[in-house]
Amino acid sequence: MSVSTKKKKSLFDYFLNFLEKGGNALPHPATLFALFALGVLLLSVVGHWLNWQATHPATGEVISTVNLLSKEGLNQVLNQMVGNFTSFAPLGIVLVAMLGIGIAETSGLIGVFIRMLVLKAPKRILTFVVVFAGILSNAASDIGYVLLIPLAGVIFQAMGRHPIVGMAAAFAGVSGGFSANLIIGTIDPLLAGLSQEAAHILDPAYHVNPTANYYFMVVSTFLVALLGTWVTEKIIQPRFGTYQGDVVQETIEALSPIEKKGVKWSLVVFAGWLGLILLGLLPENGVLRGQNGGLLSSPVIKGIITFLFLITGTMGVVYGVVIGKFKNDSDVANGMANSLKTLSHYIVLVFFAAQFVAYFKWSNLGVIMAITGAETLIQANLGVIPLMLLFILLAATVNMLMGSASAKWAIMAPIFVPIFMLLGYSPELSQAVYRIGDSVTNVISPMMSFFALIIAYFQKYDSKAGLGTIIATMIPYSITFFIGWSILLIAWILLGTPLGPGAGLFYSLPG
Repeated sequence: MSVSTKKKKSLFDYFLNFLEKGGNALPHPATLFALFALGVLLLSVVGHWLNWQATHPATGEVISTVNLLSKEGLNQVLNQMVGNFTSFAPLGIVLVAMLGIGIAETSGLIGVFIRMLVLKAPKRILTFVVVFAGILSNAASDIGYVLLIPLAGVIFQAMGRHPIVGMAAAFAGVSGGFSANLIIGTIDPLLAGLSQEAAHILDPAYHVNPTANYYFMVVSTFLVALLGTWVTEKIIQPRFGTYQGDVVQETIEALSPIEKKGVKWSLVVFAGWLGLILLGLLPENGVLRGQNGGLLSSPVIKGIITFLFLITGTMGVVYGVVIGKFKNDSDVANGMANSLKTLSHYIVLVFFAAQFVAYFKWSNLGVIMAITGAETLIQANLGVIPLMLLFILLAATVNMLMGSASAKWAIMAPIFVPIFMLLGYSPELSQAVYRIGDSVTNVISPMMSFFALIIAYFQKYDSKAGLGTIIATMIPYSITFFIGWSILLIAWILLGTPLGPGAGLFYSLPG
């Protein structure tokens, strides 16, 4: 991935090349976490020798660093290694969610929904629909990158517009709007699990639901779609003009009768599930009500991953059977297995991340750093809005060097979630702010795992396209998303609106 040598490189090009090489020089994320875990072990020895400690602001307890390389510490490290991995909150949640989504994706249901959404869009709102569809595709892993972005190029060319403009709009939705959505996707339980593990450093009883940022992300979906549409029409389209290339215009096939039948029956299944859920929630003594008849403590909220698995799985099975993709139970099981193959790298990463988080907690370094950091920030007296804007900038900057959203949050959450909790801000707010920063620079980060694929897509219509082309095309989206999303966050904080069901902005230490 390099800028074309036929044109003179600018200082910005040199900076981007340096950034790309620096990021590529980093070890694999799994190796990074292994090194971090080792670093915590060694740091626990140093902290114990130097008597690093802090006073818990709620209990008054003096917390000292625990030496994890002592006899007792080593016993804990060796005995709990498997348990750290298997009990790591995000692991099981993500695996179960992907089993259901994998059925829907393998059957072709998710792909046909994207085609249907884009094909039926009126020409005047085509750009909005492409960006919007890109955001929605995030619920199904990487299908937006593989299917929607190249499809958007074909659609725009068929409409007489520049295909790269269509791909840029789709890329902005898929990657720039990565954290937004109307439904709970795989990223929600993954980040919530990491936030919960980090919150347990201070409050072992704290629970972060996968729906923690749902309200904020629903509003963000429409905000990002509107901003992405504006940037595409006002900045990107005029820059590219009319396509003059040699690529022959492709045709987009409408849904076949059997595909339409499959969609119809899958929607019948969805309606059936919706009816059952409402039947269990609406009566005061409904079986899906929580303790004391509460909605926020209901299995629908707390067990959202179970419902995600059941609904997407059954819809996928019905669609696959109707169109003939699934002929027996083995086809369904293979679809579930294929979805887990995409998580193999994640599972390896989680093993080492789980050890790092556990060591960080056992050593008390997390609590000590949180208390010390919180005291420093309190003295700085920045206020919630400047503090959160700085955190967005930090997350956005780190995203330029490390692509994985979960890997970054696994590193940052054990530090910043406790700090913000001590300052009085909820883990859900910390997570929402992180998600903004992680998303806005996705489209310009060479470390984003699909960046090379995006360049290949662009090169189909412009053989000279390279890293500089992608960055120059996508920077307007990045800047606009950062400004617009930050304004939304400020308004949200000022209004004191919950981020999701039962997920407020503020936190008080128990005791």
